[in-house]
Amino acid sequence: MAKVFMWFLGVIFVLSKLVDSYEFEEFFFNKTEGVFLESVYEAAAAGGPTPLMVGLTLIHGAGARGAVCLDGTLPGYHIHRGYGSGANSWLVQLEGGGWCNNIRSCVYRKKTRRGSSNYMEKQIPFTGILSNKAEENPDFYNWNRVKVRYCDGASFTGDSQNKAAQLQFRGKRIYEAAMNEFMSKGMRYAKQALLSGCSAGGLASIMHCDDFRNLLPHSTKVKCLSDAGLFMDAVDVSGGRSLRNFFGGVVKLQGLHKTLPRTCTNHLDATSCFFPENLINNIKTPLFLLNAAYDSWQLQESLAPRGADPHGIWHDCTLNNERCSPSQIHFLQGFRIHMLNTIKRFAASRQNGLFINSCFAHCQSERQDTWFSDNSPMINNKPIALAVGDWYFDRSGMKAIDCAYPCDRTCHNLIFR
Repeated sequence: MAKVFMWFLGVIFVLSKLVDSYEFEEFFFNKTEGVFLESVYEAAAAGGPTPLMVGLTLIHGAGARGAVCLDGTLPGYHIHRGYGSGANSWLVQLEGGGWCNNIRSCVYRKKTRRGSSNYMEKQIPFTGILSNKAEENPDFYNWNRVKVRYCDGASFTGDSQNKAAQLQFRGKRIYEAAMNEFMSKGMRYAKQALLSGCSAGGLASIMHCDDFRNLLPHSTKVKCLSDAGLFMDAVDVSGGRSLRNFFGGVVKLQGLHKTLPRTCTNHLDATSCFFPENLINNIKTPLFLLNAAYDSWQLQESLAPRGADPHGIWHDCTLNNERCSPSQIHFLQGFRIHMLNTIKRFAASRQNGLFINSCFAHCQSERQDTWFSDNSPMINNKPIALAVGDWYFDRSGMKAIDCAYPCDRTCHNLIFR
């Protein structure tokens, strides 16, 4: 019995180390994607429209360019062609999915869809901003809509490798190979284009916004959308900086000091230049920031991660906003104020757009229920899809900032079990 008990303890220890080695966002994205897929299938089961399923295409010319996933496999994307008035318009969505900040977590990632096309779904649902139905996606439904899969672990920015660990950090090359592929498929003739992304992909859409603009003809109307990509260099509940420490590992591992924008690295350290708050004011292309003021991911993994909350005081609050104490809500109000102070200069530019709602949410453009539905979140009686459309098509200036929690009753707050 003693040997069995010791063996059991050993298994628990190994599992705990394995859990610690998972990249920062893996568990969170499993949970958020679970909620997302539940909403898709529940809607279909209730007699709602069946989502469009779009197949995976590998970029076969990418290997020769060294544009490969962490494990060396070819990168991929999903595309649904535009038609009619949208035949010459392109929406390119960069997938999110966290980061890996050390060898161990990146090696783990090689065995998932986040690091290898061998594990990517062969078909994925196109909902929200990717939907092909006008009643679900009024402004972009008939555009060429593309989702670029994420398999490099650093928001499409790295260009290095670790031969000993057999890891390829080629996100920048993947981005470039994908853009070349789309240009060959007709994007070079685009009259309108929008680069978008969610979470780690939202950060990537900020990083590559001006690159995307420069890729296309001057006559093309080009803008960018970052959904849940406004990661803050914030103080956590222990007084430390959990996310800064994590991002520092990503930057060091992939040598991002070589590829991050020079407009930032010329005067700030490379880790600071992985934070959007130090990038957005230098973006020349019109940019829209869609973000929850109480971003669920940042609450769970930046403000109150397990390492900063060893006694689990914040555990219930991170899973359900209704379980947050008054003092915890007060702390989160400080985070919201930090976010609003960060975007003041950005918001002063007439070309930029904002939709900062007071929800406990993360990634609201790809979910149908948050993008555009009968009860989707609103600010000033305007849902997200119409806010983004009004901004993109210059129908109206869009600088929507919600009142502080708990005033907004339209929120779709994420609740985790």
